[in-house]
Amino acid sequence: MSVEMLDELDELDELDRGLIALLRADSRLPAATLAARLKVSRGTVQNRIDRLLARGVVQGFTIRTRPELEANRVRAIMCIAIEGERSGAVVKALKGLPTVDRVHTTNGRWDLVAELDTATLAEFSGTLDRIRQIEGIASTETSILLATQKF
Repeated sequence: MSVEMLDELDELDELDRGLIALLRADSRLPAATLAARLKVSRGTVQNRIDRLLARGVVQGFTIRTRPELEANRVRAIMCIAIEGERSGAVVKALKGLPTVDRVHTTNGRWDLVAELDTATLAEFSGTLDRIRQIEGIASTETSILLATQKF
C-alpha cells in the first residue's frame, strides 16, 4: 500500500468509517436511509460518498448473489513468489486480468496471494497460463476452492 493511500485512510473520520460500514453491508441503501442511521443530513451523506469516490477510497459498488447461482464457477487461490524487486510490475500485470479478483501481499514463503474467479475450467486453465507467463513470477501454487463455510 502506498504512503499516499495510508495517509488517505488516516484522514477518514468516524462518519466516513460508519458510512463505509453501512455501504459494505448494503450498497443499495438510499442516501436518506444512510443519513438517518448516521444522524446527519442527506446532503452530508451524498457529499461524503462523492468525496470517498473521488479520492479512490470507495472504488465502486457491487452485488452479492446466492452461492448456488455461482455453483459452476471455478474459484481458486494462487500463491505467487516474485523474483527480486518486481512486485509492482507483477501486481500491475495481475490487475489487467479480468479473472483476477484480488491480490494480497503476504509474508512468509509467498509474496502474493491472488484470488481467481473464472466461468469454466478452460478459462481457468488459460488464466493460469497467462499468469505464469508474467515476467517476474518465480513460481506459483494454486488451489481450487471447493466449498466456502460462512461464519
